[in-house]
Amino acid sequence: MITTLVKDSPDAEKPRPRKAPVRSFSDRYGIWLAFGIGALLLFVVAPATLSDFRLNLLGKFLCFAIVAVGIGLAWGRGGMLTLGQGVFFGLGAYMMAMHMKLADAELRGGPGALPDFMQLGGQRDLPAFWLPFTSPFATLLMIVLVPGVLALLLGLGIFKRSVKGAYFAILSQALAAAFAILLISQQNTLGGSNGISYFRTWFGFTLNDPVNKRMLFFIAAGTLLVIMLITRQLMNSRYGELLVAVRDQEERVRFLGYDPANIKLVAYVVAALWASIAGALFVPIVGIITPQDVGVLASIAFIIGVAIGGRTTLLGPVLGAIAVAWAQTSLSEQFPSAWTYAQGALFILVVGFLPGGIASLFLLRRRKKRKEATP
Repeated sequence: MITTLVKDSPDAEKPRPRKAPVRSFSDRYGIWLAFGIGALLLFVVAPATLSDFRLNLLGKFLCFAIVAVGIGLAWGRGGMLTLGQGVFFGLGAYMMAMHMKLADAELRGGPGALPDFMQLGGQRDLPAFWLPFTSPFATLLMIVLVPGVLALLLGLGIFKRSVKGAYFAILSQALAAAFAILLISQQNTLGGSNGISYFRTWFGFTLNDPVNKRMLFFIAAGTLLVIMLITRQLMNSRYGELLVAVRDQEERVRFLGYDPANIKLVAYVVAALWASIAGALFVPIVGIITPQDVGVLASIAFIIGVAIGGRTTLLGPVLGAIAVAWAQTSLSEQFPSAWTYAQGALFILVVGFLPGGIASLFLLRRRKKRKEATP
């Protein structure tokens, strides 16, 4: 009774309200500052300092970075080890290549002309599945719809049956292998193991013009930044929290009334869409697409870049993909037989001793500073 009277007394000391933690400048504006620096580097510094060849090479690396952003969302936040992103990358790439080949054939031989590799292979009529790609608008629409619908159907079949972990990884890798074998078997219609190459124009722009090559680089850079912004919004939204919860405690999320399959499905479809867009940009920048660019090895290379950079962050996969692609281009020329082993060893070392990737070092440093600043 005495205790109750003391607590209810007006003279009793009331608990002080806790002050909200003061957010530093880096916490408030750090992400926008990073995007501003990235835009400055891509749109000003890189074109001013790099040659046309190096700039075009960087554009190719940016396409890989777009794929890595989607993998970071699906694997880093959702726990889905997507070893088959080469399928969606290849779908976007081949659809863009088909349109570009038809446009070049029309410039060379008029409406209805066949692409050059079909004529050399003895093909007389244009295959029916090539017909939608005569239209630029239909091509862009198909680049978005076909991989999205395919990922939706695959995701429904996989996640609704609670396929996850190593089984999901093996299944997605087998899908990439089957897709590459299918492309190789289509010699007269898709170029077989040689792929599709020797493009002259891209939506009416001549690819040999250095100005147009720079335009392609700027488009790839702008696309990467926009996709990173969209992905960041997804990561920081309520959906992003649910995706992380599904990764860590899937059964608890189900008990709360959410369907983990639907949450995973959204990330899987988004990652497939990003990969398809990257493939569509890859073709005019590089000038060729082959089954080797979309098979198992290519899909694993995407994963290695994301793992090295840091799969749970937004910027880590981008930097990791660019670094791995640059190392593969530079070091494989000097050490062609040893690069593959070095790539595998680097992947094992990072996953074994630094699971969060290189980006985790910066995160640990920031957390340490926050602890030191907390009284």
